[in-house]
Amino acid sequence: MLKQKIVELLEQAVKEAQEAGKLPSVPLPEISVEHPSNEGHGDYASSFALKLARETGLNPLGIAKSVAELVKCSPEIGTIKVAPPGFINFTLNPEWLAGQVAIVLAAEESFGNADIGQGKRVQIEFVSVNPTGPLHVGHGRGAILGSTLANVLTAAGYNVEREYYLNDAGSQIDAFKRSVYARYCQTLGREAEMPPDGYMGGYITDLAKEIIAAEGDKFLAMPEEQALAQLGGIALEKMIAEIRKDLELLGVSFDVWFSEKSLYEKGQYSTATALLREKGYLAERESATWFVSTALGEDKDNVVVRSDGSPTYFGGDIAYHYNKFIERKFDLVINIWGADHQGHVSRMKAVAAAMGINPERLKVIISQMVTLCRGEELVRISKRSGELITLREVIDEVGKDVCRFFFLCRSADSQMDFDLELAKKQSADNPVYYVQYAHARIASILRLAKERGIEYSDGNVALLCAEPELALIRKMLILPEIIEIATQTLESHHLTYYAQDLATSFHAFYKLCRVISDDKELSKARLKLVEASKIVLARTLHLMGMTAPEKM
Repeated sequence: MLKQKIVELLEQAVKEAQEAGKLPSVPLPEISVEHPSNEGHGDYASSFALKLARETGLNPLGIAKSVAELVKCSPEIGTIKVAPPGFINFTLNPEWLAGQVAIVLAAEESFGNADIGQGKRVQIEFVSVNPTGPLHVGHGRGAILGSTLANVLTAAGYNVEREYYLNDAGSQIDAFKRSVYARYCQTLGREAEMPPDGYMGGYITDLAKEIIAAEGDKFLAMPEEQALAQLGGIALEKMIAEIRKDLELLGVSFDVWFSEKSLYEKGQYSTATALLREKGYLAERESATWFVSTALGEDKDNVVVRSDGSPTYFGGDIAYHYNKFIERKFDLVINIWGADHQGHVSRMKAVAAAMGINPERLKVIISQMVTLCRGEELVRISKRSGELITLREVIDEVGKDVCRFFFLCRSADSQMDFDLELAKKQSADNPVYYVQYAHARIASILRLAKERGIEYSDGNVALLCAEPELALIRKMLILPEIIEIATQTLESHHLTYYAQDLATSFHAFYKLCRVISDDKELSKARLKLVEASKIVLARTLHLMGMTAPEKM
């Protein structure tokens, strides 16, 4: 990677400066390079000299000069300049830049891939909504964050497994089944009360009517518990099928749908709790079983088994993470949870430590709330049902690609406003339209070349020396860095900003540089650049799970 190459050149130069006595032989601060905010300061800049000056008391400008003059020549680097108060600025070689067009064309859809992960096994568990109701917009945000992060980590060389944890056991499932049974009875004219903790949404009645249409009234003749088991099982399957359909509409798929119930049926729950008991982390008091979180630095202990003998949500999660780390042996586990799970993070890390697992192998991303609006007006109620707006309604209104881009455009830990009116605009104000239009414009240029019979495979990219051309290439070459940053930070929103920047660079190039002109050789070179930009923009869109339209 280019950025790492410059860091290595700097490290080598600093070592030589120390050996020559130009710098003191002291432990060095980390050497890093960044893109300067002012383009006049080059393509990359390092503030290493400023850091070393603070530790040694030396003049930072003098340090920078001593290092810069020892940086080895490299085909990537055009000029190296030192700037006050002690920056070392690198400008890329225009000839080398032009040559990268051929590299992009050769790499095609693999451009930007890296081997950061070296095949390590990563599990990303996301969405995992209780199958007791339809998905809402907040669930959609978690779904898109997870699926995009999975794409990024795959590109970075990890072996990624996408998983939905299906909460198909426990009190909420029991309340769901009893709710459907009550509506089933009521719809057929039999008196029945909804349970106190029941689900009151209209979708429960709809489920009951669907079951009546398919199965008739046969469950009325059964003992209640038998009817609950059979009818409730059908309702649960239907709800899961609806969740799957919503996620498919959003372009989200899973490698594994993991059943919570299986943790109890296959013994992982018993094994995990026995392990914690053996290690002294479970205690009996107040007729319940507690995980002694305080022994691991937590503020309070947490209940694993209630006084009635039923496991808590936390107890199930202990078994689930035992299964992830110890049985399935994932190197890294990433959970994407909703904002209401914030308090669950530290105790799960404590559980990992209690089981002998490095807590750093468990990463948790908290996805904050989403507010729907139409311009300045908040939207809370569905026009169709008079209840909360479902994810499917939003997908139906604005489409998959818009949903994916908008949900990705802010970091997961930021609350976000989703403007439905902006999402439907076909103008540069809408970032999705702006980015996808750039791809469609690129495709139209290449179609025109084909219609005119222009063969450009032998185009000479060395002719690409105009600043708009080089600026576009510079922006294309940042994609590998974006993949690396998103991998290191587990933040996918960097892709949306990059996509807009790349589209802006292309639009500027298109405005200032005529692609197909009377200059046949320059036209062929620019067509190569256009095709390369198409590859990079499409790759960025595909990493976000979006389509790259040929026409708009």
